[in-house]
Amino acid sequence: MRSLCCLLFVGVTILLLAGCEDPFSDNSVRNRGFIYCGLGQPNTFNPQLADGGLTAGALSSQIFDRLLQLDSDTYQPISMLAQSWTVSPDGKQYTFTLRQNVKFQVTKWFIPHRGVTSADVVFSFNRLIDSEHSFHNVSGGEYPWFDSMDFYGLVKSVEAIDDYTVIFTLSRPDVSFLSILATRYAVIHSAEYADKLSRENAHARIDTQPVGSGAFYLDEYKPHQIIRLKRHWGYWNGAASMEQIAYDVSIRGTGTLAKLITRECDILSSPIASQLSVIEKNSNFILASQTGMNVAFLSLNTRHSALSELEVRQAISLAINRDALIQSVYYGTGTPAIGMLPPMSWAFNEKNKIHFDPELAIELMAKAGYRHGFSVDLLVPMTPKLYNPSPRKTAELIQSNLKAIGITVNLILQEDMNRKQLLEKLDSLGMVLTGWIADNGDPDNFLRPLLSCNAKFTGWNLSNWCNRYFDRLLDAAIITDDRFDRRDLYLQAQGILRERMPIIPLAYGVHYQARDVTLEGIQFSPFGDKSFAEVFRSR
Repeated sequence: MRSLCCLLFVGVTILLLAGCEDPFSDNSVRNRGFIYCGLGQPNTFNPQLADGGLTAGALSSQIFDRLLQLDSDTYQPISMLAQSWTVSPDGKQYTFTLRQNVKFQVTKWFIPHRGVTSADVVFSFNRLIDSEHSFHNVSGGEYPWFDSMDFYGLVKSVEAIDDYTVIFTLSRPDVSFLSILATRYAVIHSAEYADKLSRENAHARIDTQPVGSGAFYLDEYKPHQIIRLKRHWGYWNGAASMEQIAYDVSIRGTGTLAKLITRECDILSSPIASQLSVIEKNSNFILASQTGMNVAFLSLNTRHSALSELEVRQAISLAINRDALIQSVYYGTGTPAIGMLPPMSWAFNEKNKIHFDPELAIELMAKAGYRHGFSVDLLVPMTPKLYNPSPRKTAELIQSNLKAIGITVNLILQEDMNRKQLLEKLDSLGMVLTGWIADNGDPDNFLRPLLSCNAKFTGWNLSNWCNRYFDRLLDAAIITDDRFDRRDLYLQAQGILRERMPIIPLAYGVHYQARDVTLEGIQFSPFGDKSFAEVFRSR
């Protein structure tokens, strides 16, 4: 289905092509907008279908709005399309009152005749939770982020009470629900546009030719060249200062750093660690950094014959030299990980300790019956991420470290991770080098999607691990709104992870962004780009 989705996406984008000239040759891009470089290719323009990447990280907050957004300082949910909300005493019903006079974008493919109403909210979320919905199976019918959060099991119904009041009814209390609605995946689509596409039997276009209510609309997409967004004059929070944003997604000979230096782009997303000193020394650019809400880790298949032994998992952790990893892969910009939750999390346990002790690791290997070692595969998705700027180099360092205690690591390199395929062969996996970037500030967003028993069925729990007591702690934490009690429960859950070690934390990455010194008003966030509505060029 994913292949069919991508084929439809590329086919539809042909309609948007406008010749073969250089899309960045027009000076008006920089005069009345800016060029953003260093991002990958989209396979959809609907964040609901995305598993991170360009669509969720960069485009979502420009094209779409959500009911809520995360406060830039506290990371707590605040108003966006929802002007106010109430929660029932039992924590199972959320009632939202919407802003009025919020306009959808006028695009080349749709002219709206009304603004955002409850019908649009109902449509957007019923597509996710109702398997009989006419749009549920469109574009492959997979919603990976929502699957990881068990959204289908959490939300029983979404109902419109009137044009500007909508009620979500949950199957169980969940104090992280508002944070879920504030993520870049929980976007609001136009039900009126969907009705038009249904009549035309062109359902898939909702994901390739989007219509949102954000500050910018999609104007042009040329695969492997450019994504051009233009200003939505009717934006409810005031029209953007810049006329357009051009995302350079080309695969050309010039490197991304060279493009920044030669003023071919104004913003460089996530420059690699070796480029940072060059950028810092150039007065034409500002290098912004943000301590990341992320973690790189090694997932160990607890069903593997050797990895099922606790002493072996402990030995692997003791054998990895995290300080060397930080210096050789992160160039000193990251931090050795001491747990799954990063230091920015309010449930971070600063008392955790992880040691480098190869001699003790060898003793544990012998105790587990593997004095002469064993061989294991390590799956390595090669695409650099915020939590791991060089996966191959990281894998080679781990390979060398584990060889010293008798473990032969066979590197299995692939471009990126296909969780559906991994789910089909979960029992045969050995180790997987992976990581996680938080979508909101709630600790549940780290622990439940990756390590709960239910996560084994979504392709995210790559350790193939299930601990019912761990799950009960997560469930208890999610039904109380007392921050002190929640923290205590999450500390206990982290204690289980430290004892049982289904995953091995490696490093916390730092998010960097380089931009032209003339660009101002950019809000930096660990959860992906904020809206560029307030960005302007000072000179």
